[in-house]
Amino acid sequence: METKKVWFVTGASKGLGLSLVKQLLDAGHKVAATSRNLSDLQKAVSAESESFLPLAVNIKSEESVEEAITRTVSKFERLDVVVNNAGYGLVGSLEELSDRESRENFDVNVFGLLNVIRKALPQLREQKQGHIINIASIAGFSGLFPGFGIYCATKFAVHGLTESLAAEVKPFGIHTTLVSPGYFRTDFLTSGSLGTPENPLEAYKEVRQTQQMHQEDINGNQPGDPEKAVEVIIKASESKNPPLHLFLGEDSYQLAQDKINLLNKDLEDWKELATKTGFEYAS
Repeated sequence: METKKVWFVTGASKGLGLSLVKQLLDAGHKVAATSRNLSDLQKAVSAESESFLPLAVNIKSEESVEEAITRTVSKFERLDVVVNNAGYGLVGSLEELSDRESRENFDVNVFGLLNVIRKALPQLREQKQGHIINIASIAGFSGLFPGFGIYCATKFAVHGLTESLAAEVKPFGIHTTLVSPGYFRTDFLTSGSLGTPENPLEAYKEVRQTQQMHQEDINGNQPGDPEKAVEVIIKASESKNPPLHLFLGEDSYQLAQDKINLLNKDLEDWKELATKTGFEYAS
């Protein structure tokens, strides 16, 4: 039985996406990989093979995404695993980030991902099998990060739509996995992957401290090994019953547990009042 699959990976020229593409090619899989800049992708992967299809794609454009999916299926004759990895971080308070800055983060992190899902699903439904893996973040489960409100909002959106997607595509034999990494040692916190406000406000000292901590202290010192993270993602894709929720990293697990504990506390503290909100009917 053929165990090698056809993968479609966005945001593949750096970070987790690049590590994933390299490991997949080394394992003999067929990979279509996308980046905004084709030369960056070709330089990063440096693999000339019939199993590798590098694609310049603007995920904000439905036409660009559709063309990439069409070329992938035309070359490899099928599509097995779609990985939505493209995205970027944005740090800044909700007040100081402009409407344009905020919408751009959503356009890439949420609506770009949706473009890929829309264009890939007809092929996956026709095959009656496949796997969609959405790379979110622990910041899509816990939003207690000052200065990351918009970024958290994009990743919370990815969490919500992925859960609904899982329920929608299950009847077609399509698996769905939501990956929520913690801090992994990639270039995610560098200027090329982390946006900052054009008009910062001096009043937000805590936000500036958070920004400085991420750019100067955490960057380059993240505890997570991206190569190991990719190994887990690949193993999840090979499982007969892949997880819907895949938290990656000890820090991600701890932050998730902290959020669950906070939810439980609020639920219990307000249960007596909050559950007595229904209509009362005379017996």
